[in-house]
Amino acid sequence: MKLSRRMILQGAGSLPFAIASLRAGALAQPTPAVPSEVSPILFVHGNGDYDALWMTTIWRMESNGIARDRMAAINFTDPNARSDDKVEQAGRSSTEDQRRELAAAIAELKRRTGASRVALVGSSRGGYAIRNVIKNGGVGDVSHAVLCGTPNHGVFATDDQPNSEFNGRGAFLRSLNEGESEVTPGVAFLTLRSDGMDKYAQADGRFVGKPGTPTGVTAEGPELKGATNLVLGALDHREVAFHPRAFREIYKFIAGGEPARIAIVPEQSVRLSGLVTGTPGGVSTNRPVAGATVDIFRVDPETGERKGGAVHSATTGADGRWGPAQVEPFWSLEFVLASPDAPTTHIYRSPFPRSSDMVHLRAARPLGPADKDAAAVVIMSRPRGYFGLPRDVVLFDGREPADVKSGVPTDSTATLRLPAGEVGRNLAAQFNEERIVARAWPASENRIAIAELTY
Repeated sequence: MKLSRRMILQGAGSLPFAIASLRAGALAQPTPAVPSEVSPILFVHGNGDYDALWMTTIWRMESNGIARDRMAAINFTDPNARSDDKVEQAGRSSTEDQRRELAAAIAELKRRTGASRVALVGSSRGGYAIRNVIKNGGVGDVSHAVLCGTPNHGVFATDDQPNSEFNGRGAFLRSLNEGESEVTPGVAFLTLRSDGMDKYAQADGRFVGKPGTPTGVTAEGPELKGATNLVLGALDHREVAFHPRAFREIYKFIAGGEPARIAIVPEQSVRLSGLVTGTPGGVSTNRPVAGATVDIFRVDPETGERKGGAVHSATTGADGRWGPAQVEPFWSLEFVLASPDAPTTHIYRSPFPRSSDMVHLRAARPLGPADKDAAAVVIMSRPRGYFGLPRDVVLFDGREPADVKSGVPTDSTATLRLPAGEVGRNLAAQFNEERIVARAWPASENRIAIAELTY
């Protein structure tokens, strides 16, 4: 019998996925809280991202007895960083904007739970906001800080772009890293990083548009003096936050013991709701979109064909919210999003094993010059990881998309542009053992299909 990734997860229980290497500073950490005293947890997304990336982590926390109302995930209004942190830029945020929004989210979670301190878990740029809020008045509000793939010493450390928050030589990171210890006393710090597969911790500048130019940083860039620093092996920039292996380390650090299980425990009945956001001016934001319609269909997991009419239909109001929709944990779903001034987007999802109010929907980008000769456009999305690692198998209908490259991972999406004869055909998208089916909708009707893995 062939073992799939999902079968391994379901049978893994509390077994370790790998032995993470322990870096300097681990023994100096405060004793973690025992499970009965686990702090409320606030999850913080990265640059250009949104709260829903933490959905599977929250499901795993729930599956280990952490109550849903003891957790929250922030949606930064404008999640993309400015080119120059000191200069206003439409649809983008400064480090101070993010510090202020995170401080408000911490205060709200404390108010809701009655807790005196909360644990913060951040992916990538989210770790900057965490460090910033702790260092500038928030130390008494935070028990634990987990930074996943945060470029703590910069994506680059050069004399170029001195006001970029991602410059290790810039004023922002120098202010966070000054002193003998790079962590704020009174808070337990953990960093999680990749062993060479993080595209934002590379010595060569090809991922910042300067191939062959030294960046001044290395794979060790996410580590901090004074923190517990763990290396999770050959995981990529997103996986060090969202992979099951990362969940295990996050849970252990905050709860003080091994999780009882790694697998997500399904619920008997699932309620889904979420937010519709947009990309005004071509910049992804988490600002709500009013007047968008959301229709949800149950589809055959083998063919992608709809099984009956819509199981839920909604039109968003000023708050951009849709739902709740009642579904079953084994259903494969198609979400049809018709958002103002955007292509009609068909999002095909593998089953949702548990309820969530964080099913974030954002229309696909408008058709561009590269799509002009395509009769249909299908995008495969792996939001919790990147494509292109040699260990990955990525196929669209048995073919490897041209976007997928070998070596260090480059992107979380891969695009298939199809000729006229393939319009209306159902295509199987596969990432390793995970499989999902999407339909090739006609691009002439300004439609794009996305096959997105829930896990």
